[in-house]
Amino acid sequence: MLHAEGLGALLTFLVAAGIVVPLLHRLHVGTVLGFLLVGLALGPFGLGALAAQFPWIHYITFDDPKRAEPLAELGIIFLLFLLGLELSLQRLWQLRRYVLGVGLVQVVASALAIGMIVRWSGVKPPAGIVLGLCLALSSTAIVMQLLIDQHRAAAPTGRVALSVLLFQDLMVVPILFVVGILNERNGGERSLVDLLAPFAQALAIVVIIMVVGKYVVSPMMRSAARTGSRELIMAITLVIVVGISAATGASGLSVALGAFIAGILLGESEYRHQIEVDLEPFKGLLLGIFFVTVGMSVDLKAVWTHAHWIALALAGLIVVKATILYVAARIFFVARPVAAEVALLLAQAGEFAFIVIGLARGDNLLSQDVATGAIAVAGLSMMVTPLLAILARHASERLEPHDDDLDISDAEIAELRDHVLIGGFGRVGQMIARVLDSENVPWIAFDTNGALVGEQREAGHMVYFGDASRREFLDRAGIKHARAFIVTLNGAEATERMVEEILKIRPKARVLARARDATHAIRLTGMGAVSVIPETTEASLQLAGRLLEALDFPEDVAIQRVADIRAEELARIKRPANKTKAE
Repeated sequence: MLHAEGLGALLTFLVAAGIVVPLLHRLHVGTVLGFLLVGLALGPFGLGALAAQFPWIHYITFDDPKRAEPLAELGIIFLLFLLGLELSLQRLWQLRRYVLGVGLVQVVASALAIGMIVRWSGVKPPAGIVLGLCLALSSTAIVMQLLIDQHRAAAPTGRVALSVLLFQDLMVVPILFVVGILNERNGGERSLVDLLAPFAQALAIVVIIMVVGKYVVSPMMRSAARTGSRELIMAITLVIVVGISAATGASGLSVALGAFIAGILLGESEYRHQIEVDLEPFKGLLLGIFFVTVGMSVDLKAVWTHAHWIALALAGLIVVKATILYVAARIFFVARPVAAEVALLLAQAGEFAFIVIGLARGDNLLSQDVATGAIAVAGLSMMVTPLLAILARHASERLEPHDDDLDISDAEIAELRDHVLIGGFGRVGQMIARVLDSENVPWIAFDTNGALVGEQREAGHMVYFGDASRREFLDRAGIKHARAFIVTLNGAEATERMVEEILKIRPKARVLARARDATHAIRLTGMGAVSVIPETTEASLQLAGRLLEALDFPEDVAIQRVADIRAEELARIKRPANKTKAE
């Protein structure tokens, strides 16, 4: 049962989330840094330390670290669940070059370097192994939130950063296993078989949960989906998350590991997007809980007492990780500006460090002083990340200065990578280009309207005169390096020619096209376009949605009805195309 002080602390957090953080944001203090500062202020080492002199402070702060533990555990569980939900095999495969290249080199090299530095500093083993492994990882939540706020998650910097973070997320399970083995070894002299037994047991438990979950999760979600109740779908999602977390906890593993596994299982299901949509309003709040608890964990007194050592360790961590990340990125041919920006963006410790350090401290793998110092370094590194992001942008601009007066040249086209190729630059193509610009995604377009092309060239856009359905134009536009293709040509035949030509050159290309009607859409889908929208469909759906709202339907009901009809229409288009392919 919640007492008055518990409700007071919870109310304080909600006030901070709804009022203080937005005010800080208006002062150009990032949301992440705002939550960290709030946690620092409300924690047992901030205002909570004054509770003895001012008893009323006890009701609005967490003066006892144990009072913050349930909040921290809740934040960690949902954080790792959201990480697992984002970890799709399809995304891993698309980014495999950076995930298995830059990510692997960075984690291995950083863990070895940090571990050796800790050992050389005189700290007793196995602290070097534990700190090397956990500090090698970066903060997915902070970095991705910063990139999203800057509308740069889909830009080259965002893609490389996401790739490294995805590989780091994959390391969660192995690191937890290693900490478990070290704990067993710390219990006394044991044979190799005795040391590997917990690893094998933990691995078997995870495999069983994954296999059983694969056959249990989908039926449970399917039964909830049949009812059409979003509340029931969310309830089943929570049952799965809590149930798997409890299973791993009862097996002697971390509940956070269970939440991560639950996220992976649900991320591979067809209900992933529905879960993401339902969680979206709460995602920032759930992550805010975690960032607040991170701020609470920073012991200002300990930081002040050992300020010179902590400052040296913080600077060393950032320099070591940034250097390794830059070298790893350059090894795999990442452009210098992108490599420099990613290196500084990911130079901090990650949220997973707090989990590992907490486990290691409880198992006596780390002394109290070392654990406290490591938490301070990790927390401070996360707090300075917004400042590192600003420095990263400046470093990127210095390495590749932008000159708006330069004419668009063939050399610039040749250097394009991971861009979007737009065929047809009428109203639809221009709107798509605006969306891509808002997210800093590079693009190039072709159109046969000379006057339009001239206007766009004068505005500094990469729009060229030519028939985008011809192979020579596609080759010049960097078809082999393009990330996706948008076909918005007016003529049905020209649209089909462009789709056909693209898929001849790149059979697995992601082609999205505008169709004249449903029949045309079926033909394009049958040719291999991954997504086709009849030009009248979206306008009709948007108008129908506005009509329902005008008829006083609740906004969420109107959105859901439009989404259902859109799904039915797209399924109707894909069904004949799939039948044609099967034949």
